Amino acid sequence: MLQDKIKQTLRDVADFPKPGIIFKDITPVLKDADLCREITIALVEQLKDLKIDVVAGIESRGFLFGLALAQVLKVPFVPIRKAGKLPYKTIKQSYDLEYGSATLEVHEDAFTEGQNVLIHDDLLATGGTVVAASQLVQQLNANVVGYSFLISLDFLNGKQRLDQFADHTFSLVTY
Repeated sequence: MLQDKIKQTLRDVADFPKPGIIFKDITPVLKDADLCREITIALVEQLKDLKIDVVAGIESRGFLFGLALAQVLKVPFVPIRKAGKLPYKTIKQSYDLEYGSATLEVHEDAFTEGQNVLIHDDLLATGGTVVAASQLVQQLNANVVGYSFLISLDFLNGKQRLDQFADHTFSLVTY
């Protein structure tokens, strides 16, 4: 089963980025080209019933499978980045993390009005980052049609925070 393969390949890193947090490191997954291909196919299969015009990936690990999804779906890819990383005019959204605060940005012309946007990231924890990304999409009058994640930490209840934006949240691995 794919979930088991992914779980066996992930690396847990204790006390990163701060004491008490167990970080789910996907870099061992990225070293396995066959597993990455399986992951992309499985993510696309989960999304088959959604009308997706654009995939937006959240910096930086959301870029990895987000771009692959966009390519398979034959739609554009938009990077949502940390503040100060994009070269053109941007809009911003600040938010709180489990271990601090941050700001996300996207180019002001990233989405057109009414586009259906899938937001992808590697992991869903408490949902703060993804909520901020969703607010950026809405600021540009586009629609969040759904979310995809490699991993969801369901015990942190992040999915409930996303229900206000879209009805569809998918992940391949849950804890």
